[in-house]
Amino acid sequence: MGKRGKFITLEGGEGVGKSTLLADLRAKLRARGIAVQLAREPGGTALGEAVRALLLDPASRSMSAESELLLMFASRAQLVRELVLPTLKTGGWVLSDRYVDASYAYQGGGRLVPDARICALEEWVCAGLKPDLTLLLDLPVSTGRARIVRRGNMDRIETETDAFFERVRERYRRRAEAESGRFCVIDASLAPAQVLQASMVAVNRLIKASA
Repeated sequence: MGKRGKFITLEGGEGVGKSTLLADLRAKLRARGIAVQLAREPGGTALGEAVRALLLDPASRSMSAESELLLMFASRAQLVRELVLPTLKTGGWVLSDRYVDASYAYQGGGRLVPDARICALEEWVCAGLKPDLTLLLDLPVSTGRARIVRRGNMDRIETETDAFFERVRERYRRRAEAESGRFCVIDASLAPAQVLQASMVAVNRLIKASA
């Protein structure tokens, strides 16, 4: 059997630049001859994209925290089984825009859902799959919010309060401190080229370790 691929996740609040970094990292890895599959949460599969549309629709404003959490894990269950695990098994690498840490940050920190409930779903849904590396793009909430407003057409999550996003950011930072061996915290206020450079330091360590 071939060597298992690597699973890298990008995390952070709104407006931190995950999409830009995701594309840049894919280009860097492919230039090294590494097969890379992109993923995103919620989404990444036909079922997941349908769930994503429901979760982000401003018309779903009345959605409960419990419903939001369960829908996130429904999308995640499909992504893990349909895309992530098969790719890793064949030796490919997966770069994902968010994964389980997002539920602890958004539903746990933001919505105040008890961690025990999120943990129980993680154990059931994720088949023991954890990222090999998580890049946390950290940015003050006010800066991220300003970027989102300039972009326009905000979705259901993006219209949440500053207090909500402060809790999200704090939870992300706490998780990074608790799992410093997996997380690499990146200052997302830097220029995109600098964010990529800082991220590649961590990615290069992972490449070296997997050689």
